[in-house]
Amino acid sequence: MATEPADRRLTGFGPNEWLVDEIYDQFLKDKSSVDPAWWEFFEGYSPADHSPVAAAHAEAMASAAPTTAPQVAEAVKPAAVAAPVPKTPAPAHPVEPVANEVTILRGAAARVVTNMEASLAVPTATSVRALPAKLLIDNRIVINNHLARARGGKVSFTHLIGYAVVQAAAGIPAMNASLTSVDSKPAISLNADVNLGLAIDLAKPDGTRQLLVPNIKCAQSMDFAIFWASYDDLVRKARSGKLTVEDY
Repeated sequence: MATEPADRRLTGFGPNEWLVDEIYDQFLKDKSSVDPAWWEFFEGYSPADHSPVAAAHAEAMASAAPTTAPQVAEAVKPAAVAAPVPKTPAPAHPVEPVANEVTILRGAAARVVTNMEASLAVPTATSVRALPAKLLIDNRIVINNHLARARGGKVSFTHLIGYAVVQAAAGIPAMNASLTSVDSKPAISLNADVNLGLAIDLAKPDGTRQLLVPNIKCAQSMDFAIFWASYDDLVRKARSGKLTVEDY
């Protein structure tokens, strides 16, 4: 097979020349340990004179007895690879099935399941609007500065947006309607009250997390101060584990 001179073939490796030499040295010791993609390249390859691999092999060749061409080929023949020893399969041990632990849900957990199953039948829609928030941000700063000087506490954007949602639902009763049935026929129920659900993410004692969704009852009848206090009271009850079924 015709091959290019070593200096021309190595030009493309540049600063990686040392790596090529290391792979070549590995090729000479054990051909099977090198990716077969290198084999054709290394069959006619000679490392540069300044290469440590070239010097080491030149010293070994000089100290060895003269050999014929067949003997040289034998010298670079890869070492025999020992046949892999078949692994003895591990004896099969029958595994006794363990019965699943089943816990009956009661109280708030059972109510959550009931509400989630009922929600599957509720038609939903999503509407997105881009609104300027500068006035909202400024008003929140004014409120929190006043609270810091007076009674304390802090108002979040969620407080303000939640209260705005309640007022919007109260002002547009059709947005507070729910689907029901009368004599097995679909019907619309206009709800008199606006109950705002709060999704609260909590860590359980075992490290897992749970999502609780209690709601503020009759939120449309509250001014902002009462709404804010009711909101934070629900969060405190959730974090202290004091929510009751009625809170859902």
